[in-house]
Parts: sequence; structure tokens; C-alpha cells
Amino acid sequence: MDFKELVHSRRSTRGFADKAIPKAVIQEIIEDAKRAPSSMNSQPWHVHVLTGAPLDEVRRRNMEEMVAGKPSKRDIFTHGPYEGAHRERQVGVAKQLFAAMGIARDDKAMRQDWVLRGFRQFDAPVSLVLTYDRVLDPGATCHFDLGALCYGIVLAAWNRGIGAVVNGQGIARSDIVREVASIPEDEAIMTCVALGYPDESFAANAVRSERVPAEAFVRYVGFGED
Repeated sequence: MDFKELVHSRRSTRGFADKAIPKAVIQEIIEDAKRAPSSMNSQPWHVHVLTGAPLDEVRRRNMEEMVAGKPSKRDIFTHGPYEGAHRERQVGVAKQLFAAMGIARDDKAMRQDWVLRGFRQFDAPVSLVLTYDRVLDPGATCHFDLGALCYGIVLAAWNRGIGAVVNGQGIARSDIVREVASIPEDEAIMTCVALGYPDESFAANAVRSERVPAEAFVRYVGFGED
């Protein structure tokens, strides 16, 4: 399947309704999310909201690079492929999604198209590119703070009936995102959040990823015997 065929096939795996999000609603979401905690109230974050032609250019060029087999260019350090239990959970949710969408194990074209959905930001009408002040690197504290803001965005969006997908693939080519969105060099691009009204008829939207039981990762210290 060539690039043009892949672009055309995305119509069958959209996931978002063809409905614009008013700018005022996005502003409300960010107003709620900015109450997220940060270290010493440093608020190291920036949000670049993309839609229309700029977003289309980012997703087109991002996907073209991935289809061509070019490597990612991220501002942040990544761990590489998952292994062990983390890989098992990754594969588990993929199986859930493929089953919901009726994508067979040997259907390479649709499986590849599904993977590329992330690189084109799930065809969402809006993408929030999240960055932090690069001067705060190295260190995980500013990353933690940006994660709090990111989750606040997701919760505020869903509270308004808007779907939100935290999406590292959408900024896999951070150089392209920076160029198109005119993001300053003193900001490090960490991730993006795809926003859109969910298409309720899209089977994958009903999938709920499995979670390990709390006792597998929670310890209670000093509580005594129940």
C-alpha cells in the first residue's frame, strides 16, 4: 500500500465526528487545566493549539516521514521498545482494538493504517502541542508538572463531551511540529493531545483498556491489620 492509499484509507478509521470545536471551549478547557499543580508553582508549561491547515500540514509531513522509514526526531529522551510486562500490556490493548475493529491478524494494510493513525493525530480537528521551558532540563520534575497539566486537559475535555487522546506519535517529528507551529527553540516539545467530539459509531471508541488489580502495584504501610 503506497502513501496515497494510506491517506485515503484513513476515512475508515477516523474515530472523531466531523465537527469543529469552538475556540471558546478550548479556552475553557485550558483555564480549568492550568490549575494543575507544579513544583514550587513554577508552571513550566506552554500550549500550542493547532487546527485547520497547520495541523493538516503537520500530520501529512509526519506521516510521510514515517511511511518513508525515517527515524523519529523528538526533543525528549525515550526509552525505546517496551519489554516484559509493559510490552504485554501494549500488545493486550492492541488486540482489544483490532478485535473491535475487525482487523485480522494477516490484514497488513489495515494494521499499518491503524498504526499510522497516531502519526496523523487520529484525524482529530484540534491538537494541543505541550511544551516546557527547556532551561529546566535535565530533570524529571518539569516533565511531571507537564503530565499534570496534560491530564487536567484530558479531564476538562471529557467533562465537556470532547474526546482526548494523549499522543506521543503526533510529535514524533518534533522538528516538523516546531517549524509549522513556530514554536521557539527555548521550549522542548513533549507530547500532544488530540481533541475532537467522539464518533459513537466507531467501534474502537467503546474499548476500555484493561487495568491490573490495585494489589499488584499498591502497598499500604503502617495501617496495621484490617
